Amino acid sequence: MAILKILQYPDERLHKAAKKVERVNEVTRKLVRNMAETMYAAPGVGLAATQVDVHEQVIVIDVSEARNQLKVFINPEIIASSGAEECEEGCLSVPGIYEMVRRAAKVTVCALNEKGDSFTLEAEGFLAVCIQHEIDHLHGKVFVEYLSQLKQTRIRAKLKKRLRETM
Repeated sequence: MAILKILQYPDERLHKAAKKVERVNEVTRKLVRNMAETMYAAPGVGLAATQVDVHEQVIVIDVSEARNQLKVFINPEIIASSGAEECEEGCLSVPGIYEMVRRAAKVTVCALNEKGDSFTLEAEGFLAVCIQHEIDHLHGKVFVEYLSQLKQTRIRAKLKKRLRETM
């Protein structure tokens, strides 16, 4: 397995929409393993393939306390949502930035697992937030884009300054 490079906002590749996975095969499963290893090492609770510059609809999430309940979503689609709540979000592609974002409180998602089997999952709370956040990545949207233009500009400036300081 390998640790993959996570793209950093405002990298334009984060805005590229991901394509559906035509067939779940060993290449897909290897991507899932590498994404999981990358997510755990970061450390994070979710990662979309778009964030590692692979533009296929693949997401890994693990919100468990013990970090041992990996959930894999291939070609995920939210088929129902209800309620609304605000939750503080962060992102591996936007390191060190945490902001309040309003999302559905409960979602029902259909997807394929790493074996290619279809499943439906109802999620609420933090898992529902993570699913919506990662699916946004597959559509080319980063969570900071829910914020005001002023906040987005400040975040971009802060991240660019941080990048200059590390060079």
